[in-house]
Amino acid sequence: MWAWVLGAGLGWASALTPAESAAAQRLVAAYPAFLRGVEGGALVWRDGTRMPLTRSAATTYPGRLDAPGLLDQLDAAYPACAPVAPPAYLSDPGRVRFEPLLRKMYGASEAAVRANLVTVDWFGQPLRVTRVNGAADSLRAVAKELTAHPEWRAFLTPSAGTFLWRAVAGTPRRSVHSFGAAIDLNTTRATYWQWSGFHEGQRGIPWHNQFPAGLVHTFERRGWIWGGRWYHLDTMHFEYRPELTGACAAGR
Repeated sequence: MWAWVLGAGLGWASALTPAESAAAQRLVAAYPAFLRGVEGGALVWRDGTRMPLTRSAATTYPGRLDAPGLLDQLDAAYPACAPVAPPAYLSDPGRVRFEPLLRKMYGASEAAVRANLVTVDWFGQPLRVTRVNGAADSLRAVAKELTAHPEWRAFLTPSAGTFLWRAVAGTPRRSVHSFGAAIDLNTTRATYWQWSGFHEGQRGIPWHNQFPAGLVHTFERRGWIWGGRWYHLDTMHFEYRPELTGACAAGR
């Protein structure tokens, strides 16, 4: 269904704004094994693929989530290592994901993703994580740092899982867990927006969090974003998105 040409509801950017160009360059810097640069209105891969820098024509927030352009993903301004605080209405930095990008890097099928999974020892629990883009090595580094904080162990274990080839419930969107680049922590300490019966885009979703800021920042310094920074909160969830956490990682 995805192609590297214009699709329904997508359009070429006539010219990138300075902010769009900077965001595209951050993407290139975060994934140097795959991306070569930005030329005109396209992201250029090392294999010569040109992926259009497009925007969704959807007029609703759920519509943009379901069928984003690559520029919609790059709009995210993720507050890595900032104080933990309730997000503004519909502020979900990193929740818009351009699936062709993830499929091309991590694998377009369950079998292709599985071929790159390795085992990470998560406090005695074996987890399967992709080695692509250094995600597994990064998670090992997170675990090593977190061993110095036994007071946080109840939030970390047991993990609710990493790799699982599935769509996000009730949507056509593939979960980042499908690519082996996400981890859910202890669900008994977590809050998830749908557990309270709310609908996508609904106002008044309450924000409640138990996860310590230091734990969150440890992940962020290693390139992982946190679902607790979303209006549609998912406090157990972390996913590997180093293009969004670069400034924080540089300060570790």
